[in-house]
Amino acid sequence: MAEFGNLFDETVMDVEWLEPTRLRLRLRPTPEVAARTAELVSRETQCCSFFAFTLRVTGGSLTLEVTVPAQHAAVLDVLQRR
Repeated sequence: MAEFGNLFDETVMDVEWLEPTRLRLRLRPTPEVAARTAELVSRETQCCSFFAFTLRVTGGSLTLEVTVPAQHAAVLDVLQRR
């Protein structure tokens, strides 16, 4: 979670709740941020398989959607507060 905290502190421009178990983060749209985010979420899914991540790069924007099962919704609260 510390790496997510560092990434979010440096790159998150906006946060939007889509559902109680799904959060969208709008990140600074740079190739470096996209690569760093992709590498981090890849590692995170190996240790915490309950996470589902969708990284989108479209029209000059970069978003990361994070989805978890209902029993892990509190984890999104922690991420959102970052």
